[in-house]
Amino acid sequence: MSTEAMSVEEEARVVEQIREGRDKINAELSKVIVGQHDVIEQLLICLFSGGHCLITGAPGLAKTLLVSSVAKIFHLQFHRIQFTPDLMPADITGTEILEQEADGRRELRFVKGPVFANVILADEINRTPPKTQAALLEAMQEHQVSAAGSVYKLEEPFFVLATQNPIEMEGTYPLPEAQLDRFMFNVLIDYLPPEDELAVVMQTTSSQPETIDPLFNGEDVTRFHEAVRKVPVAEEIGAYAVRIAAATRPGREGAPDFVNEWVSWGAGTRAAQTLVLGAKARALLAGRAHVTIDDVQALAHPTLRHRVLLSYKAEAEGVTIEDVIDRLLASVPTAAT
Repeated sequence: MSTEAMSVEEEARVVEQIREGRDKINAELSKVIVGQHDVIEQLLICLFSGGHCLITGAPGLAKTLLVSSVAKIFHLQFHRIQFTPDLMPADITGTEILEQEADGRRELRFVKGPVFANVILADEINRTPPKTQAALLEAMQEHQVSAAGSVYKLEEPFFVLATQNPIEMEGTYPLPEAQLDRFMFNVLIDYLPPEDELAVVMQTTSSQPETIDPLFNGEDVTRFHEAVRKVPVAEEIGAYAVRIAAATRPGREGAPDFVNEWVSWGAGTRAAQTLVLGAKARALLAGRAHVTIDDVQALAHPTLRHRVLLSYKAEAEGVTIEDVIDRLLASVPTAAT
């Protein structure tokens, strides 16, 4: 795709394409996914914003099926990496092999690893050692891989979706805060309501799943990224996002008492950036060309739940990160005082 900025007419076409595409995407996903509307919306916001997503949920909740289905809708190359304790960085990024040519000469050739795809499912990322987790850092931030003294660019768009199992924590390697901050959202997948779970059971035991039809391609996604960033945001909405992020930092002037009591480390500037960028994508997906306070508030939980660390006192009192975020939204004023 050309690096030139989109014209006003092209931008309008992209916005309309996003507006019309939302219903088509939901229709395609409904062929294989039942319920999970909030999860789907947050995944699409990440994809349309050019961010990465961390999914936390128990086994058997269709995390892999959801990600692979989204990749099919956007006609993107999909690779799944199963993280295990013995996985090495080269198993992800690739390695050099010695290859003999027809004339007898031997040359080193770089064989690309599974990270060279558009959509990467890093399954159970907390089950592999930190050095292997870190192999994703450069790819996620710089969209490139450095190996054997050379730099290899990843094909755009590039989207990493990592899963964590919150149940079994023995023998795992929790992601460090610096790497958690690279993920735009931490999305929670919970068990379905009884009626939706019944629909899944009846649907999956009576017939083969329907085929997902591609609706877009990689160039469309790249245009979506550009269109999202051009959505106007009022300064007071940006200031509200900044106030939410700042209110999570204990010991700072103006921090709520419950934050000083229950939080050991707050969110950085990237949290406010995520709130604003995600709100832009949410507005477009809703068919609006402007961002509202509701867009920012709707994304507070997936934005902050992996960026705010609770204190030991909070854990002892049974306070969860969801409780803290709820109180933040209730206490942070929407308008500057």
